[in-house]
Amino acid sequence: MKSGVKHITPYRVLCVILLVILALLFLFPLYWIITGSLKPVTEILNPTPSFFPKEFTMNNFERLLNKRSAPLWELAVPFSSQFSADHKPIYFSVGPVVPAAFRWLVNTVFMAVAAMILTCITAALAGYALAKKRFRGRGVLFALIVCAMALPKQVILIPLIKEISALFMWDNLWAVIVPTVGWPFGVFLMKQFSEGIPGEILEAARIDGASELKTFTTVVLPIVKPGIGALAIFTFINSWNDYFLQLIMLGSGSNYTISLGIATLQSETSIDLGILMAGAALAALPIIIVFLIFQKYFTKGITMGAVKG
Repeated sequence: MKSGVKHITPYRVLCVILLVILALLFLFPLYWIITGSLKPVTEILNPTPSFFPKEFTMNNFERLLNKRSAPLWELAVPFSSQFSADHKPIYFSVGPVVPAAFRWLVNTVFMAVAAMILTCITAALAGYALAKKRFRGRGVLFALIVCAMALPKQVILIPLIKEISALFMWDNLWAVIVPTVGWPFGVFLMKQFSEGIPGEILEAARIDGASELKTFTTVVLPIVKPGIGALAIFTFINSWNDYFLQLIMLGSGSNYTISLGIATLQSETSIDLGILMAGAALAALPIIIVFLIFQKYFTKGITMGAVKG
């Protein structure tokens, strides 16, 4: 009779030790940021680093929140940049005045969530079409998408800026959201997941009289849900951390993300590490929450991808 208990071997012990070491190495920067945000500035600047705060303080967060203030939300007048003297949109305030860091955090959450939702929708549709539809030029189109994955943003920056300007979205959060929606990696990922959909199920849905949209929503989406969960995490983190595109596309303080906002608080001659760490800790919180929410789908999606490969 075979026992369900796995035998402990030197190889298994070595793998566990290596995984624990790697996990600690990846968690240490996050631990250092969180503990640093709770230290006094004098302790942060101490030449002898302390791995645990000797004196807990919320002064860094207080200074971050009291540094500047801004309205909770602002709405831009459509096409107002064409009539303003400085060619910038005209905004009117909505909601109460809050700390600027909170406004930047709201901007970043809105940007990342909008990019995540739109990217998952378009990538799921495109991936399903490329995997299960037969049309002329399908192979060439997929080859172009794969090639686009190798192009960095710096290569397409000039045409991207011209396109955003032509759409009157310059210095707007949508200038950062729209370029992310057609993410080639998302289309590639969802195509690989859609390849595993049995053709018999799709044919049965069509025989039952289901429309193409109903087939996609009731048959395809439940099957590729793990892939969508994995793509949601990838897209959210990619949009959140895309400092380069945010720096190029956003110019006014009302549209700053948390990364840009924290960078503007630093002077040219000195860096306030207390505010910097408090801002970094504040910026890391939503990413951790999103990962915990989609962790099940992310793990399942990665596992399915590994099995397919």
